[in-house]
This record gives sequence, C-alpha cells and structure tokens, in this order.
Amino acid sequence: MSAANESTFRGPDIPSRTLIDACVHCGFCLPTCPTYVLWGEEMDSPRGRVYLMKAGLEGRAEMKPSYVRHFDACLGCLACVTACPSGVQYGPLIERTRAQIERNYPRDARDRAFRGVLMSLLPYPGRLRVALAPLAIFGGAVRSLGRTLMKQRRHGALSRVAAALALAPKVTFKSLLTHAPAHTPAVGEERMKVAVLTGCVQRMAFDHVNAATIRVLAAEGCTVMAPRAQGCCGALPLHAGYIDQARALARRTIEIFEREQVDRIVVNAAGCGSAMKEYGELFADDPRWHERARAFSARVRDVSQLLVELGEPRAPRQPIQARVAYHDACHLAHGQGIRVQPRALLQAIPGVELVTPDEFEICCGSAGIYNLVQPRPAAELGARKARNLAALSPDMIATANPGCTLQIAAAARDIGYNWPIFHPVELIDASIRGVDPRRGD
Repeated sequence: MSAANESTFRGPDIPSRTLIDACVHCGFCLPTCPTYVLWGEEMDSPRGRVYLMKAGLEGRAEMKPSYVRHFDACLGCLACVTACPSGVQYGPLIERTRAQIERNYPRDARDRAFRGVLMSLLPYPGRLRVALAPLAIFGGAVRSLGRTLMKQRRHGALSRVAAALALAPKVTFKSLLTHAPAHTPAVGEERMKVAVLTGCVQRMAFDHVNAATIRVLAAEGCTVMAPRAQGCCGALPLHAGYIDQARALARRTIEIFEREQVDRIVVNAAGCGSAMKEYGELFADDPRWHERARAFSARVRDVSQLLVELGEPRAPRQPIQARVAYHDACHLAHGQGIRVQPRALLQAIPGVELVTPDEFEICCGSAGIYNLVQPRPAAELGARKARNLAALSPDMIATANPGCTLQIAAAARDIGYNWPIFHPVELIDASIRGVDPRRGD
C-alpha cells in the first residue's frame, strides 16, 4: 500500500475529488456498462472504477498491473453518464486517470511500443497516408488474414496485430491523396458560414463522408471552409491517456480554425466532436488557453445537430427505399447527448424505414483504439452488436463514427453479413442528389 495520505496519482491532471464524490454507488450504471455486461465484475463497472480512482487518490491502492487492468478494460463509452441519476462526469475522470497511468505506470515494453506506434501514426495524416498505402493494393488479403488469425484465438501481441489487420479500412490511392475543397460556396442565399473538420482517419479512409458532408451543407445554404492545414483534433490521444499530445493537437486545431472566422465548426465523427466540445475542460488549468478553448467549443456542432439547427430543409429529398438500422455512436449519444437529430434527419428521407437494435446503448467495441489494444472483449461486443443488428433484417446500417463503421463491418463479416454501412449524412446527400447510395453513384 502507498504511504498514509499519499496519493497514488502524481503531477498534473489528477482526477477531481469533487467529481469522484458525486458517485453515490447506486448501480444504475451497471446494465449499460459493456465490460460489466460481459463479465459481471464489480471493479469492471463504472462505480467500481470510480471506487478505484478514490482509492488511488487517497493512497489506498498502488498503480500495479491489477489496478491498471480495470482502467485499460474500460471502453470510455460514457453509457454510464447517460444512466447516472447523480450526474457523475465520468469522461474527465477516466481521461485523467488514464493520463496518470500513461505518465506513471511502467507498461511492459511490447505494450508500450504498440501504443506508442498507434499514437505516432493515427493522429498524423501524412504518416497515416504512408502506413495505409499498401491497403490500396492488398486490403482484401490483409483483412482476410486478420480474420483468420482472430479465429485462431491468438494471444498477446499477435492478437493485436490480427485485430489491426481484420479492421483495416478500405482505401484507394485516390482516397489517400484526396483533399476536401478549401472553399465551397453556398447554394442560393448563404444561411451560415461554417468550417468542416476533415480529421485524420476520417480523411484517409472516409473521404466520401467528408465529401457528402460538404455537399449537404452547401445544398442547405452554408458556405463551407475546409482548412488544408488542419489535422487531428486530439480525440484519439485524449481518450487513450496521452493528454499532453491531445493538448498540443487541440491547440493547433483551435489556431487553424480561428483563422477561418466562421459561425460554426462542423464535425462528422462522433469521437472528434465529443473531444472538441470538451476543449474548455481540457485546458481548465491553463489560463492562457482556457477561455480561448471554451469559445472554440461553443461553436462546435455535429453535422446532424447543425442541419436541425438550420431549420426547414432547403434542398428537396428524393426517396430511398430501404430499411435502415441506426447504430448510436457512443460519443454522439452518450458523449454529446445527440440521439434525436440524426434519427429525425433519416426519417425525413422518403422511403426510409428507420429501426433501432436491442441494446442500442451498449458500445460496439470500437471505442477509439480499444479494439486494437483490447481485441478480445472488443470482438465479443462487436459480435453482440452485429447479432442485434441482424435480428432487424436491415438493408443498410447508418452510424456516425468511423470506428463504429469499421468495427461493425468486421463483426458482420464474421457472422456472414456484408451490409452497406453509411454515415447518416451520406444518406441525406444521396437523397438530395436522387441516387441510390448502394450503387456508389
């Protein structure tokens, strides 16, 4: 045990005692927590982890493997935040606890190296472009090899490599080299001037989502800016505990978008939007950046949120005859409280039959880099999500996060399904243009 009254946590970014004490251990969070649902272990539930945070803060627990394991197992999905009647802000607590772990816990060399590689690649579009280039040629074979290795139930480092291969996105040389137009004029009279986050993974693997986002915003009367110099918003490192890296990326993001002098900053990736809306919290202890970050966050909107905010649609919608299963991305539903807007936009498309799976509040297992560093529980959750979706017999899936798209696609392949998966804005775009999204028009 630690010395009496000596906190296990050290340095900056210590979890807040006030936030910890807000938890009354009522248990409402238990049935919505993915790891508790899987294992039924108290210390792998939100209230159990909050108890461990308090024990660390009070010096009653040491940062040993048995302690760290429970936080590594957490997806950070924030379903507990939705379920909590006491308003416990679990997001800042798990982010600060993970920051403490990454600063003060000596991970074994392989674990440290694997996480380090992810954090040196994923948030940097230039590096990521080079890393993903082989997938433009060998992507199908890579994913097939990954699925084979996963089925062999490999362990340790090889299980992580297998997961990375199985989850590899579909890319082309065109998608890797495409840049969103820096300026897209509004169709008709301008209603608003906005800037779009094109992201890191989103830009490389889901450039079609960015393109659809820009077309829809322009069609609805927005002048759209997409700053060429932008990069990662910091969400991936923030949620993984690399908080200093997250702050550096957030500062750069704020600086770049401030130059655009726009009314709103539009995001089409749930995890990114959640992180960007929390920049004020991220810089809470930095007097030079706190107010600047808060002002930035006040302008951030998810694309579905902004489209509803604009009011009556300007661009007519054409029919899409399809049964669409909507999957709630955790950082959209739980992190940002956005559930109604994407559903309302999809239901406004003529011909769409919108359905929601059982256990919609349970994470699919993607959760940033979780499905890469914790492949086994992630795969279990992915399979659970895929089975619940399959029960609906959908024609297509809609979800608003790139990680969810990759996770659900991989889980679906394992049980024999190959549903087309779209961002909701892609379906809106197809409806405006009068094309069938399944044909890739």
